[in-house]
Order: sequence, then structure tokens, then C-alpha cells
Amino acid sequence: NEEEDVIEKGNALGQNITKILNAFFSSGYDKRVRPNYGGPPVEVGISVYFTSISSVSEVKMDFTSDFYFRQEWKDPRLSFDPLPGISNLYVGAEVAKKIWVPDTFFANEKQAYFHVATTPNRFLRIAFSGLIYQSIRLTVTASCPMSLQYFPMDRQACSIEIESYGYSMRDIKYVWLNGNKSVDVQGDVTLPQFKIMGHEQESAIAALTTGNYSRLICKIKFSRSLGFYLIQIYIPASLIVVISWVSFWLHRNATPARVSLGVTTVLTMTTLMSSTNAQLPKISYIKSIDVFLGTCFVMVFASLLEYATVGYLGKRIAMRKSRIEQLTKLADEHRKKCAAAAAAADAAVAEQSAAQVPPQLICATTGLPLDPALQLPCGIKNPVHHQGNRCIGGPPPKMVYGGCPQKMNSRILEAKQSGKMMNEASSMTLGGGGGPGNQPPPTPVPFGPKDPNRMLGVSPSDIDKYSRVVFPVCFICFNLMYWIVYMHISASSSPN
Repeated sequence: NEEEDVIEKGNALGQNITKILNAFFSSGYDKRVRPNYGGPPVEVGISVYFTSISSVSEVKMDFTSDFYFRQEWKDPRLSFDPLPGISNLYVGAEVAKKIWVPDTFFANEKQAYFHVATTPNRFLRIAFSGLIYQSIRLTVTASCPMSLQYFPMDRQACSIEIESYGYSMRDIKYVWLNGNKSVDVQGDVTLPQFKIMGHEQESAIAALTTGNYSRLICKIKFSRSLGFYLIQIYIPASLIVVISWVSFWLHRNATPARVSLGVTTVLTMTTLMSSTNAQLPKISYIKSIDVFLGTCFVMVFASLLEYATVGYLGKRIAMRKSRIEQLTKLADEHRKKCAAAAAAADAAVAEQSAAQVPPQLICATTGLPLDPALQLPCGIKNPVHHQGNRCIGGPPPKMVYGGCPQKMNSRILEAKQSGKMMNEASSMTLGGGGGPGNQPPPTPVPFGPKDPNRMLGVSPSDIDKYSRVVFPVCFICFNLMYWIVYMHISASSSPN
């Protein structure tokens, strides 16, 4: 009996609701005209409840979210006298098609769709006072301009802008339904690359050429998670830089190993930079990750240039040593020639000294020795002949012993001159080619610098030794400055 009573009451209520609804639409209700037409604007309260945020794209500059969109407004034409047990009417989407609803749209929407599985996800409640409450489930992809200057340590704020499409502020005014609690995010909403830091809600007026429009702005704040980029970009780039330092421990003559290592690391860094930028929009300003990857590329390229410097310096030193060896060989040969010439000159001088003793002149006819006063040196110009018991001037006498060694004198003079010139040349070239007799030659002055294995005060091995310390120290200092500066800036900067 009790069940029958409940069923009868339910049927009676249903009949009453049907009568109420029929009364709405049979009394000349026109859904094309807004409530209070010609009077004050209709105040529409808005609330949003996010159930999921599926993606935030840096390339497309948008984000996709799924939320319940709720609107509340008052239409006096739909008021009714409450009946026992009937103060609100809960109706489906069919009734919503027969009443006036605000022409709300999302100003920054790229794509949106209304859920219809398994039935249209739309709910309508009509209070006896004419207060209408509507809830719709929507999925919206909205534009989200991002500033990637501090990427991947950036913070972003993506918004959904709610506005009337055709009614200006004279007809519709949007307000937040529950004040500061009108926007909420479900607690288990997570993103793989972002952390949700909170949300904000604002009210604004959009001034357009057709008039001023009331606008509500709902902002969701995101902070990018750094873990993915540490594993995929920062750590591999740092390891590539460290691998490039291995060439500093290889022998400088191991050209194939050092060149292949340097070229491979440079190409790997280039590939890593290209793949990273391919996932981002083509922006003109420098990003935080560009600073890091660019520095890593410079470090890797500098290690390759370091080996080029070592090879060039080693080649110059080898060429200089070869030139010094050639000059030393030529100097030794020249010194030997100078020593031989000096010995020949000494022999010629000794022979000349013996030849300078005046010969004994005798008369050819008597065989008597001439008067010493008449004995002339070589080149006798007044020869004598015998006249009586003495020799007097006349035709040249017969030279019995000695003679005038004019040809020998010429050879001696040439030898002495040649020896003098060679000694002077040897002295100018080598610091002296030896003194006369058996005196030892002075110590020759060495060619080039004191250490032939250095150029400009350094050797190729020194460059490698310095690089083993300078490169790691510079990279460590850069990392300290990079992370301290950018983490501080990222923490103190506002989203977007």
C-alpha cells in the first residue's frame, strides 16, 4: 500500500510538472527575446570545474582541457508557483532548446566539442522564482601564448576567456557565480611535463568596434617539470662535452683518433640541438636551453680547434728543427772547408818564408860569388856581368842557384787572400772558423731559440696539459653560473 501511495504521488508530481512546462510554452513564451528586454542587463553567473587537462603544447601554443561549464541566470517568464514537493524543475536538454539561453562563447577557443555519449551531457534546473541553472560538459582547445625565454625552466599561465557573442554589456553582464571559488580544479589532475601551480579568475571589459562586452577570464598556472629535459638534453649534452676532453689525453700524433673523436662530438651536438629545436616553435629570441646547448657546442668545437692548434704548432716546430739541422750540416761542411783552406794558407806561408832567402849569385864566367851589394832581391832589374876581375852591370847573369819565384809568390798571395776571406765568412756565420796554426776554433753560436721544441714559449704537450685543466674548470664554472642565475630568475618571474 505504501508503494502504491508513493507511485501515485510521483505520478501526480509528474503531471504537475508537465502542466507547469506546458504552461510555460503555451503562454506565448518567445525564446528569441532575452529576459527583461529593454530593461537592465541579464546577470549571468559563471563557474568552471576542470576535470582534466590533457595537453599543453609549446609548438601550437595552446592547451586542451575538459571541464564542467555552469551558467545561472534569471528568467522571470519561467517562474511558477511552488507546489508541495515541487520547488525546482529538473529537465533535460530538450527543454533547453525551447528557452532562451545566453549566447556564451570562448573568445580564445581553437576547437571545442560537446559530449553526447551516451546522451547529451547537459543539465537544466528551473527554480520556482525563474532562476535557471545550466551545466554542460565541454572539451575546449584554447589558445595559450607562451614566453619561452626561460625554457625549460619557464612558468606559463593559460586562460579561457568567456564572453557573449552578440549581446553587449547593455544586455548581458557576466559575473563569477561563487566569488573567488568559482573556478576549481580536480585534485588528481596531473600533466607529464607541467605542475599545476594554481588558478586565477578575473573580470574584464572587451572593447570592440560593435561595443563593450563583458568578459570573464579563467587562468591556470603551470610550472614546467625539468626532469624530462635533464635526462634527454642536459645530461647527454654534458657527457658529450666530457667525451670531447678525452682527446687531450691522446698522443698528439694519433691524428685519426683525435680528429674522429672531435668531429663525432661536434656532429652529435649539432644533432642534439636540431632535435631539441624541432620540438619548439621557430622563435627569434634566445631560450635558456639555447644558451646551454650553444655553450656545449662551443666547448666541443674548441676541443677540436685545440688539436688543430697542437698539430699546427708541432708542424712548425718540426719544420724549424729540420731547417736548423740543415743549417748545422751546411755549417759543418763550411767549417771543414775553412779549416782546409787555413791549412793550405799556412803551408803556403811557410814555403814563401823559405823562398824569401836571397839566392847566392855567382859570375857565370869566373864562378866567383858576387859582391853582396850587387845581390838583388827577386825581380833583379840591373843584372851584372864580368869585366876584368869583377862583375859589373850588363846582361842578366846566369842564375846558378835560386831564382825569382814569381809564380809561387802569386799562388801564396791567392792562398792567403782565400784563407782570409773564408776565415771572415766562417767568423760571420759560425762565430769564427779557427785561428792560424793549430789553435782550436771558437765555439759556434747555436741556431734558433734555446729550446727547439717550443714556440712562443709553449710546446704542443703544454697545450694539451693546460687544456686538461682549463676546459673542465670553465665548463664547471659555466654550469654553476647557468643554474644559479636561471633558477633564480625562473623562481622570481611571473608566468608568461
